[in-house]
Amino acid sequence: MRFKRWPRPTPFEDTSCKRAAYRRKQVREQAALHLFAAAIAKRQLDVDVEMVRRTGQWERQQQESRRQRAAGWRRARARLFAHPAAQRLAIRALWRVCPYPADPSYLGTLLHEIATGRIDPARLPWGGRHTSPPRTTPNPASFAEAFRQIGQRTVGGGPKTTGADERLFCGNLGSGIVFLTSRVRLCEPNESFYTSSNHRLRDSHVGRGGHWIDIAVRGTCSDADLALIRQLAQAMDTRPIVVRRP
Repeated sequence: MRFKRWPRPTPFEDTSCKRAAYRRKQVREQAALHLFAAAIAKRQLDVDVEMVRRTGQWERQQQESRRQRAAGWRRARARLFAHPAAQRLAIRALWRVCPYPADPSYLGTLLHEIATGRIDPARLPWGGRHTSPPRTTPNPASFAEAFRQIGQRTVGGGPKTTGADERLFCGNLGSGIVFLTSRVRLCEPNESFYTSSNHRLRDSHVGRGGHWIDIAVRGTCSDADLALIRQLAQAMDTRPIVVRRP
């Protein structure tokens, strides 16, 4: 059973620095209420008596700390031995290689994560032996279900034109993560147009000569995935949509 040994008890060190600090404390207490300085000084302990008091307090604190730690180990081991023998062996093997400090509180945390299903003792989540499966949407019903927006910027623009919003989406249809760059383009390149900052694929109906949506796809994407992306995007908008690889 992996555990961290508790330091051996050490005696209280009576040093000149501690005595000087205690004398300064006495002076500050008297100066805080100078009208009652004499009464405060009468109630203050002598420095030798204070050192004796701290010696006893130090010993009691060490004893109490050791008692609390031993009680923590007993509680953690009781929870461990409440599991069946086979699962108990798996948990002990997991405890030997896990990165948690060898303290009873961390053993209790490990047992709690196992009880709540966050950690499977049969599959080590450390050391590169456990990888989470990627989140994919192989059969999405809509564009919003398959892709989420992760970025936006303004491109183009000039003295007589206003820049358009370029939006970045990401998703995984099963072949790997892909990034989509969506931009509204004018059918007449020389026409000045304005694209509102809150436009969506279906909202930005601007430009007298008409416009279309250009979607550039980066990442692992088959021809079938390209067709699916175009189908999902076209379902959201009546304007022509072109899905292409850059």
